[in-house]
Amino acid sequence: MGFKMGIVGLPNVGKSTLFNALTKTAAAQAANFPFCTIEPNVGEVAVPDARLDKLAAIASSKSIIPTRMTFVDIAGLVKGASKGEGLGNQFLANIREVDAIAHVLRCFEDGDVTHVEGRVDPVADAETIETELMLADIESIEKRLQNIVRKVRGGDKEAVQQERLMRAALAVLEDGQPARTVDVDAEDEKAWKMLQLLTTKPVLYVCNVGEAEAAEGNALSEAVAAMAAAQGNAHVVISAQIEEEISQLEPEEAQMFLEEMGLTEAGLDRLIRAGYELLHLETYFTVGPKEARAWTVPAGTSAPKAAGVIHGDFEKGFIRAETIAYDDFVTLGGEGPSKEAGKMRAEGKAYVVKDGDVLHFLFNT
Repeated sequence: MGFKMGIVGLPNVGKSTLFNALTKTAAAQAANFPFCTIEPNVGEVAVPDARLDKLAAIASSKSIIPTRMTFVDIAGLVKGASKGEGLGNQFLANIREVDAIAHVLRCFEDGDVTHVEGRVDPVADAETIETELMLADIESIEKRLQNIVRKVRGGDKEAVQQERLMRAALAVLEDGQPARTVDVDAEDEKAWKMLQLLTTKPVLYVCNVGEAEAAEGNALSEAVAAMAAAQGNAHVVISAQIEEEISQLEPEEAQMFLEEMGLTEAGLDRLIRAGYELLHLETYFTVGPKEARAWTVPAGTSAPKAAGVIHGDFEKGFIRAETIAYDDFVTLGGEGPSKEAGKMRAEGKAYVVKDGDVLHFLFNT
């Protein structure tokens, strides 16, 4: 599995420019007017992982298949979206479908690029969108509470659980806090996710700065960093303009350009890494002469569940997982030497997959 990240923000903050760069396409029309993105644009990108290339080289794999990450460029939001202003209703429907939110904030001054509010204040912009999402959640909860009254009175266990969770969410929302601040018990997690509240989505703030500020950021991005830290959210500093430029270059040219700008890596790499941390995702590998492939799983995934990501039959008929740690595989020079050195382990159903594991699954058909 990969994961789906929605790129959101007010109009003209650089969402579509960033999307174009990340997906190396011009599918999203980047123009200097609100709502240039009318339909959500969806693009998949390969997740860069230098470990996969090393493994493939050692195993002489004929093909390399990275894991994938999906970006969704969602139409610009304006104040009043929860009441249908602008493209609000469409925005809110699209955002329910993503795993996490990359909230692009304008952290650059440019008189040639209009701001929908007439000023540059990324913290206020973040508050505008968060408020609209909270208002939408409140409205959604109030409607649903009305619809399950009869079931609750009848003692329907599922309805009683839903009502309890919705009222817990409503309490924090009415207090001006997002639903993600609710402390949910493990037994309620499934029902909680089924509520599909917008403000339960994890948030990654993307500070879009000017080219000259891409390496160090600026006062505006520092303000966002402080806000993110206070909320327990993450942030990254990126220049969408630089990302768009390097997306058109060959790898060697792109690396030279990055070095000239004082950057050690592309913004895409940092954005994906931050996204993985945000959603607690890990990568394991399958390696052989035919292909070297990366697979994404949530942290804490058992070996049978990890096998199921490849194919459902692998999980159903799981016997064991032959496991080699990435460092051992690379240091010792492959599967054979690792096995001879006693570094290949036979792990059973209770084994929790670790990031970087090289796995070979045995299963009954």
